[in-house]
Amino acid sequence: MPVRNTPRLRLLPLSREMIERRLERAEFTLDDQGPEGEWTVHFGPEWPGDALAIFPALLRELTTSGRAEAATTFVAVGRGDGEAIGQLGAKGEPDAAGDLEIGYGFGPESWGQGYATEAVAALCDFLRGMDGVRRLTAQTATGNAASGRVLEKTGFVRVGTGWTADDGDLILWAWGPQ
Repeated sequence: MPVRNTPRLRLLPLSREMIERRLERAEFTLDDQGPEGEWTVHFGPEWPGDALAIFPALLRELTTSGRAEAATTFVAVGRGDGEAIGQLGAKGEPDAAGDLEIGYGFGPESWGQGYATEAVAALCDFLRGMDGVRRLTAQTATGNAASGRVLEKTGFVRVGTGWTADDGDLILWAWGPQ
């Protein structure tokens, strides 16, 4: 899967090597070859945040399938400093109606700077071009107004409410045909 560039970020496909390294140690670097040449990506101990809990299952899935990368999951890396600041992607495959849920998380050091909006817009452009995708969906905790603003800025609209044991009350969002 190709690297996706935005004005300030590179969205690197989440690789099996990244997952393995993160499960082995809290902080590491990887060399990457991109359109501008070789560069080093630094993964700090806070990366990937809450997504770390799904890494063992994702690693098993990649290993079993023989794939080197997750098909629709990216690491957001600052183009200026090579720092991994977040992760974003699709949660599974489109359902029978063509709905595909996205998720994203960014480290607190990058909040309020527009990085999430920039990255989510690029992710959505990529996912909208996939076969079988009719509509993108997302969920935000009601107490997470900043995440809701990211979705609004990228064209999502509120379509309902929900609840989960992990996040409590949720706002449901969609981009595309209602």
